[in-house]
Amino acid sequence: MSLKLNPICLSCSILSAFLLFFQFSFAQSDFTQADALLQKNQKLLGNDVVALIYKDGKVIHSKELGEFNAKTQAPIASCSKWLTAALVMMFVDEGKIELDDPVSKYLPIFDKYMKSYITIRMCMAHTTGIETEKSLLVKALQRSKYINLEEEVNALAAKEISNNAGTEFHYGGIGLNIAARVLEVVSKKPFDRLIQDKLLRPLKMKFTSFVNENGNAPNPSGGARSTANDYINFLSMILNKGMFEGKQILSAKSIEEMQKPQFTNLPVKFVPKIAEGFHYGLGEWIQEEDANGNSTVVSSPGLFGTWPYIDKCRNYAAIIFAKSLVNEQKKDLAIQFKAAVDEAIGGGCK
Repeated sequence: MSLKLNPICLSCSILSAFLLFFQFSFAQSDFTQADALLQKNQKLLGNDVVALIYKDGKVIHSKELGEFNAKTQAPIASCSKWLTAALVMMFVDEGKIELDDPVSKYLPIFDKYMKSYITIRMCMAHTTGIETEKSLLVKALQRSKYINLEEEVNALAAKEISNNAGTEFHYGGIGLNIAARVLEVVSKKPFDRLIQDKLLRPLKMKFTSFVNENGNAPNPSGGARSTANDYINFLSMILNKGMFEGKQILSAKSIEEMQKPQFTNLPVKFVPKIAEGFHYGLGEWIQEEDANGNSTVVSSPGLFGTWPYIDKCRNYAAIIFAKSLVNEQKKDLAIQFKAAVDEAIGGGCK
């Protein structure tokens, strides 16, 4: 017995499939405006740039300009802080440390120099009170003297303070490096290997590393090299409340704590121009807040122009990956890029 198809039914089926296809097509976000913005400002971004947008379990859009692609590795400067902060919170999840532990509990040298009041939380929120060099060149020269993180942090413990711990906000590279040294002591492993084993490898960030190519101490606050593909894996984990490919990397509670504005009433001694007007969480900036002061957009822009962020209201993550010194113009561009992406995706805070 042969199957006979009714021509009318067949026509209806084809029409239905056709309409479904176009319904799906029109449902896709149109990122033409965001792409045009990047192309128009390609020179400002250093000519080589990648932008990725992640939502609903996948990268929904990518744009590559110049010689960069999503697999190109480059220094990410302060975007490193977000990664290091996540590693610290993994140790909190495991009950090995607490955020309000004094660092002297693990690093007795801080007691020796009368800095026993500095806590791990203060380190992650840039409120240690320890003086930091303002010149990038001087900072680089100072760090080149150290062959490991222990040497560097011991030197930091001996530095003069600009104010008592927890009394002012001073953005810099000191706090996260101290917190990273605490992890070394607790785990008995060097930081660069530790973060590779516990965070980068589980997130399949194969081309991300904190290893200092000159053989000097790793820099947890700004020394990572990564790719757009790798970093979007990290962002997807944060966006998905700590889950990555079915595995819980970080607890939702820890991510929530990282995204809370910290020490918001303190006077600000130093903040980079690109982050003026932002509050700070733990290892990340609070780029936007709701009327109640809760974070809605979190980010971690770096000196070389890479700008990763997560929009919690619209439920997406994005990164502009570049290698060119960031400035006020690039901040404006990053904000404009986000506005264009927001418009394409739709939605927002209720």
